[in-house]
Amino acid sequence: MTVSSLGSRAKAEARPDRPSVVELRLTAFAAHRRAGFPLGPLSLFAGPSGSGKSSALRAYEALARLGGGAELDEVFPDPVACVPERARPDAQRRRGFRIGCTADGPEGPVRLDVAVQAEPELRIVGERLTSGGLTLLETALRDPSRRSVQAAWHTAGSSPVTRAPLPDDRLGTPLLPLRVAGKTDGQRQVLAAAEQMVVALRSVFACDPLPRSMRTAVPLGAGRLLRGCGNLAEVLWRTRSECGRRHGLLVDAVRAGCAGPVRDLLAERQPGRIDGIDGTVRALLDRGDGLRTPLGRLGDGELRYLALSLVLLTGPGVLEVDTAGEVPAALQTLTVLADGFDRDLDVRQREGLVRLAARMCERGHIRLVGAVSDASWAAGVGGVTVVDLEP
Repeated sequence: MTVSSLGSRAKAEARPDRPSVVELRLTAFAAHRRAGFPLGPLSLFAGPSGSGKSSALRAYEALARLGGGAELDEVFPDPVACVPERARPDAQRRRGFRIGCTADGPEGPVRLDVAVQAEPELRIVGERLTSGGLTLLETALRDPSRRSVQAAWHTAGSSPVTRAPLPDDRLGTPLLPLRVAGKTDGQRQVLAAAEQMVVALRSVFACDPLPRSMRTAVPLGAGRLLRGCGNLAEVLWRTRSECGRRHGLLVDAVRAGCAGPVRDLLAERQPGRIDGIDGTVRALLDRGDGLRTPLGRLGDGELRYLALSLVLLTGPGVLEVDTAGEVPAALQTLTVLADGFDRDLDVRQREGLVRLAARMCERGHIRLVGAVSDASWAAGVGGVTVVDLEP
């Protein structure tokens, strides 16, 4: 595995105001062992099929969901698939996997490492939150017959640590604000580090546009883009009227990535049998000469390019994202996980899309982690971190 930063700045930057994940660690997860991947604002995992690109993004998404308070069985419906293939069970027939990350922000680098038992029962058997070499939270499974782990967190008061049980079916870090009083400097340090990690993890939008689901009319709803982007027409119906500036930028992007002239991108209501409206909308390209092309006529590459451009040009208010509502949006960063980032795209489309991503990520309010089969085409784009997964 090799990592290169294309167009990175040599000078050291100040400590970021917005927490973000700057390293993903897969100590033992699927095809990965003892692997650490540095992540920049725009990172591309590159490698052939089977090299572990998708599993790296899957581990990132799993950490994000755990950071949001999701239970283990929701995050890992097939936990055995996450266990390294050659991992042997111990004397109690237990097998599992280990993942972790580092979040940088106002508190400096904060590390989170999690050990998950997949067999015979799914449970968290160990968790460690550290900052500056100091262990702020540590959990361990002491009694397999109990559905809890023994936790100890830094106090630095009359007692150096506080011990209490935590559930073994969810991450302990996001639970700390409910258990730590914040009365001592040590407790406040624990809370600040935990908040930074949770904020860095939670605002994640995993996206893999499915062209076949984007070709038909869809019912109007909440107007928040779903993972597969099948409700893109509904979102366009909303965003075109709510934010003219961003819609104009989207039209410019679509014009660069779709064949033929493009004057506008719009959504229109479909006629109904009784009142003239049936509650569904479809998206179209306005060609500027009286012709409107339904998105159903576009190629798969054009549809994926359009959907990913929309994702990059919008934000949590438009995407189906579980943000940290208690933290101001100005202090959060949205991370887009795009598996198959270059799938179905031609040379012009993928270069245009990565340049758009680089411009948006440079502003600091959005980050992107994508998986591509080959990243040599991104060599001329500044600000791209390429993680080359060697077979």
